[in-house]
Amino acid sequence: MREIQAPAPVAAPEAAPRTERRTRRGRTVEMWWAYAFVLPAFVVLGVFHLLPAAASLAISFTDWDGLSAIRFAGGDNYAALLADTNFGKAGLHTFLYALVVVPVSAALATLAAVLLNAGLKGQAFYRTVYFIPVVTMSTAVGLIWKWLYNSEYGPINAVLGFLHLPQPNWLSDSRYTLISIMIVGIWSAIGHHMIILLAGLQGIPQSFYEAASIDGAGKLYAFFRITLPLLSPSLFFVVTTAVISSLQLFDLVFVMTGGNPALLSSARSVVFNVYEEGFVLFRMGAASAQAVVLFVVILLLTIVQLKLQKRWVHY
Repeated sequence: MREIQAPAPVAAPEAAPRTERRTRRGRTVEMWWAYAFVLPAFVVLGVFHLLPAAASLAISFTDWDGLSAIRFAGGDNYAALLADTNFGKAGLHTFLYALVVVPVSAALATLAAVLLNAGLKGQAFYRTVYFIPVVTMSTAVGLIWKWLYNSEYGPINAVLGFLHLPQPNWLSDSRYTLISIMIVGIWSAIGHHMIILLAGLQGIPQSFYEAASIDGAGKLYAFFRITLPLLSPSLFFVVTTAVISSLQLFDLVFVMTGGNPALLSSARSVVFNVYEEGFVLFRMGAASAQAVVLFVVILLLTIVQLKLQKRWVHY
């Protein structure tokens, strides 16, 4: 007998392409919505960051006072930096400030975070107290500490006198000016670092400590073998941002020295030097050249830290 074959099902030819077109259209709409939401951030970044940075780079090759006609100077501004003693001193002071403030503030913040994470009573209160300097304007911080450091009626020297200890002229003696600013910088940074490190500590599973305790490990051993390695990503972020912030030191120097040349001889920073060159002496080209050099130094140090983090940061 002749075999009867069932007719093959007829597929709708338009269904698959139509669905694919709808999918593509939906993705396009989502993409444009994403661009719309990101656009304001890009506008702010471009107008207030990238455009001024590009303008500074261009101005660094000119001789301009901000008002008269711009004159091209080539690399004269960069060559002049080699003989600029103020810039050399500013670079040295800024380097010393970062060299002291970054490790000390990171170490103290780590200690504070560990104590708070250990269930210390009044944790919320201490966390708030430590974080207050972070949300306080640096100008206000500088003015408060300027009063605390006052050699005649400041409470710091009053306490030192009560304890029969030496009472230095913190902000009147150039030998102590940079040290005084370093103390304020450390005090201001501890709260910011502590909050980040505390979040990192709270992300470490307790099972690691329980296993170490079962094996007979003490608290000191657990700190160096468990806490620090697992806290290294947070520490890396803290150190990297702290280095960048320290190299941009300006507000504390400006407020606490008041622009006194005698005090600036031992506390001048690179950013203060940029401010003085640009907005006091109106040498915009020289100021821009110094800003570009500082940017390059910060960029190189950040790249070095990103390279070295592979050796000590554990993710």
